[in-house]
Amino acid sequence: MSIDERPAAPKRRKTSPASAVAKAPSATPKSPPKAKPEPASPRGDAQPHAEPTASKSFGEFGALNGAQRQMLETLSVNLARAAMTAQGALAEAALRQADRPAALSPDPFHVAPALTEVMSKLAAQPDRMMRAQADLFTRYMDLWQATTKRMTGEASEAIVAPIKGDKRFLDPAWSSNPMFDVMKQSYLLTANWLNDLVGEVEGVEPLTKRRVEFFMKMLTDAFSPSNFLISNPEALRAIAESNGESLVKGMENFAADLERGAGQLSISQTDSAQFKVGENVATAPGKVVFQNELIQLLQFSPTTKQVHEIPLLIFPPWINKFYILDLRPENSMIRWLTAQGFTVFVTSWVNPDQALSTRTFEDYMIDGVYAASQAVMVQCGTERVNTVGYCIGGTLLSCTLAYMAAKGEKRIASATFFAAQQDFSEAGDLLLFTDDAWLDDVEKQMDAEGGVLSGKAMADTFNALRANDLIWSFFVNNYLIGKEPKPFDLLFWNGDQTRMPKTLHLFYLREFYKENKLAKRQLRLGGETLDLGKVKIPVYVQSSKEDHIAPFRSVYRGAKLFGGPTTFMMAGSGHIAGVINAPVAKKYQHWTNKTLPATAEEWIAGAEEHPGSWWNDWAAWLSERSGGMVPARDPAKGPLKPLEDAPGSFVKVRS
Repeated sequence: MSIDERPAAPKRRKTSPASAVAKAPSATPKSPPKAKPEPASPRGDAQPHAEPTASKSFGEFGALNGAQRQMLETLSVNLARAAMTAQGALAEAALRQADRPAALSPDPFHVAPALTEVMSKLAAQPDRMMRAQADLFTRYMDLWQATTKRMTGEASEAIVAPIKGDKRFLDPAWSSNPMFDVMKQSYLLTANWLNDLVGEVEGVEPLTKRRVEFFMKMLTDAFSPSNFLISNPEALRAIAESNGESLVKGMENFAADLERGAGQLSISQTDSAQFKVGENVATAPGKVVFQNELIQLLQFSPTTKQVHEIPLLIFPPWINKFYILDLRPENSMIRWLTAQGFTVFVTSWVNPDQALSTRTFEDYMIDGVYAASQAVMVQCGTERVNTVGYCIGGTLLSCTLAYMAAKGEKRIASATFFAAQQDFSEAGDLLLFTDDAWLDDVEKQMDAEGGVLSGKAMADTFNALRANDLIWSFFVNNYLIGKEPKPFDLLFWNGDQTRMPKTLHLFYLREFYKENKLAKRQLRLGGETLDLGKVKIPVYVQSSKEDHIAPFRSVYRGAKLFGGPTTFMMAGSGHIAGVINAPVAKKYQHWTNKTLPATAEEWIAGAEEHPGSWWNDWAAWLSERSGGMVPARDPAKGPLKPLEDAPGSFVKVRS
C-alpha cells in the first residue's frame, strides 16, 4: 500500500514579495539611536516631556528632532510593509481559491433555522425582552458611574470580571488603563447578556437551544476586543516598542500560514519544525511485530526482568496518532507501564488515503481489534489479553466486546476505557455537528476529496470547541503581536491529525452520535445485535471532570451499560491532561467510589478525592487481573518476526 507524505510546511519567510515592493523606493532605516525617546504607552502612563518656552513659535514647538524623525520614518515604513505583506498574501490566497468550488454552505453550522426559532420565542415574550434590556442598561449605567469615579481619582469596584481561566485579559493594561478597562467590561457585559439571554429561553427543543448557545458563544468570542489590533494593549505596545516591526512579523506569519494552508488560513499553534516523530517524540523502544492494511502492532521493550503473564493491548483513537501515550520520557504512559512490569502493545492506525475510503467500522473491528489481539496472543503464548480503548478506540473496543459476547469468545480478560463513550445521549458539543444537514455537508466534502475527510477538517472541528484557547489566542500571538508560536509537543501532536475514510466516519457519526444505537441495543455488526449488558468481564472506566469531548456524565452513562463488575473513576482536568498525567508530575487529583449508583451526581456525592495521578490506582486494579510473573518478553525474540523499529512507519505519514 502506498500512502504519499504531505509536503513539509513552508518555513516562515523573512519578507514577502509584497514587502520587498514596499521597501524598493528607499532603504529601510537602520535601528534608531539608543537615545530615542520613550514611546507612548498603551497603559496610559504619562511620558516625560519638555515644557515649551514662551519664546518658541508654534512651528518651532511642533518640530521633531532627528531621532524622532527617524523613529517615525521607521514606523511608517514598517506599517507600509505590514500592509503590503497582508495585501499580497490575501491576493495570492484569492488566486489559489479561484479555481476551487464554492463553499458547500453559507451556513456551515446550520444554525440559521435554530437561531430563527430561538429569536421567535424571544420576540413572543416582549415583557422578558424589556426586562433583559432594562437590566443591561442598568449594568451599563453602573459601569459608566464606576468609570467616572475612577477618572476623578476615586476607588471603584469592577462591575464585571472575566471568568476564571479566561486568558484574554491577562495583560495589566486591561485593568490599569481606564480606557482598556471600560472596553473590556463593556464587552463582557454585552457578551454575558447575549449568552444568558439565549441560555434562558424557554419552549425550545434542547438540542436546538444548544446549537444557538454554541453559535452565540463563538460569535461573542470572535468579537472580543482582544482580537483586534486597535483595541489590544499588548499588540499596541509591541508596535510602539518595536517601531512597527512586530506587525511586519505578524503579517509575515499570516502570509506563511496562508501559504501552508494552500490559500486557506492554517494557524500555527506550535513550532512544528522542533519535533520529529521517533526522534524527540514517540521514542519508547520497541518493534513493529505485525502489520496489515489498517494497523501496525507495536510491542515495546521491557524494562523489568519479570512481567505479568497477561499482556496489555492498547487501542488509541484513529483520529489522532498513538504517541499521545509517548510524548516525552517523563510523561510517557507506555514507558511507565513497562516499568510496572506489563508487556505493552499499542495499535498504530493507518492514516488512510482514498484507496481505503470504503473501509467500514466492521473492518476496523476485524482487522483492528481481532487481528491485533490474535497477534498479541501468538507473540506472548497466552490465551487472553487485557485491553485498553482510548476515546473512539474505546467505542470500537466496546462494540467488539459485545460482538465477542454474542459469539461466546473469551480472549479478552479485562477492558479499560480512557475518555470513551458508549452512550451518546449527553455527548457534549460534538452532538451539535450531527444533524442531517451537517452530515450531508460532511459527506459532500468527503466526496470532493476522493472519499476521505482531511485531517485539517477534523482539527478545525475540535479547535472550534475551544476557540479562545485553540484559535484566537494564536491569532493574537502570531499575527497581532508578531511572536512565533512556542515549541509544545502536545500541540504538535494535536495538529498531527489523520484522515477519515468516508464509510467508517459517516457510520460512526450517524450510528453513535446521531442515533445512539449502541446504548439502545440497536447496533448491528457482523450479523449480531450488540448488547453491552452481555459483557461480563471486569471493566475499569476513566473519565475526566472537565472533558468537553467525552463529558464525565456521558462516560458514566456508558459505564452503567456493562453487565460485569465495573469500576468508575473520575480524574481532574480534561480529555488529554486528565488521561496523560504521570504520577511524577504530582498534578491534579482523582476521585474513586466502589459503588456505581444510578446517576453520576450520586456517584460524586459518595466519592473520595485523592491527590495526584490516577495511574497507580489503575495499575493496582490491572495487576490483579494480569496473572503471575513470567520472564520479560523481548519483542525481537518472539514468534512474530519484527518488521521495523518502533514507532513504525504508519505514524509518520502526515495528512
